[in-house]
Amino acid sequence: MCLAIPGCILSISGGDPLLRTGAVDFGGIVKEIHLGFVPEAVPGDHVLVHVGFAITVLDAAAAARVLAELQALGAAAETP
Repeated sequence: MCLAIPGCILSISGGDPLLRTGAVDFGGIVKEIHLGFVPEAVPGDHVLVHVGFAITVLDAAAAARVLAELQALGAAAETP
């Protein structure tokens, strides 16, 4: 199964829209993510990230729902 994880863009580097990267916060873990698929994204936006690439911009409520569902899946997997 492949998962995409929501994160919040802290900063963006690069001028070319296809080659931009950004520092994205995943609950305290910050990773450099490729933003070429979401040229409209700006710092403060929430994005859905799969294998190091932001694939869509989400509003804060949608990002929170995705994260809650992923946490519920993790809790269910840990239940004996």
